[in-house]
Amino acid sequence: MSSRLLRHCAVPATLAALLLAACTQPSVPAQATRPTISDEQMLASIRAAGDKEKSVIDVNPLRDPGVAALQDAAEGDLRTGKYQDAATKLDQALKISPDSPDLLQDRAELAIRLKDYGNAEKLAHRSWELGPRLGPLCARNWQTIVELRQHADDQAGAASASKWVAQCHVEGLQRY
Repeated sequence: MSSRLLRHCAVPATLAALLLAACTQPSVPAQATRPTISDEQMLASIRAAGDKEKSVIDVNPLRDPGVAALQDAAEGDLRTGKYQDAATKLDQALKISPDSPDLLQDRAELAIRLKDYGNAEKLAHRSWELGPRLGPLCARNWQTIVELRQHADDQAGAASASKWVAQCHVEGLQRY
């Protein structure tokens, strides 16, 4: 009789344990869900950073006619979605004028379109090193780095680069 009683007591205990186990949620590790932004959204942020600074200071050196023709042709390729052709033209322009900050930044933005993020960051940083370090080009340089650091999920790097974007701003003179 006692083994029969134990068997009947064990059934409700086992059933209770199974019911409790079924009620618990499986533990899934929480992942940081950062919204992924598109390359177009990154480029829009980069352009916006430059546009914001245009009214303050803008340094535009004289352009070599050969470089200007290649830049214009690359712009046409961009409009038609021929990103690799545009990259080839900008690379040719950089052979003529390798230390041109605006060319380097344009090529960095094109590298984003080509998903060559590592090269894009190097080009943007090189553009900043050679550029005016103030105004729209500076803001585009650092916003490029911000976007690429965020894309790489490097929040500390993105925060640091954001501070540099702010340093590109120069207050205009008060004129009465």
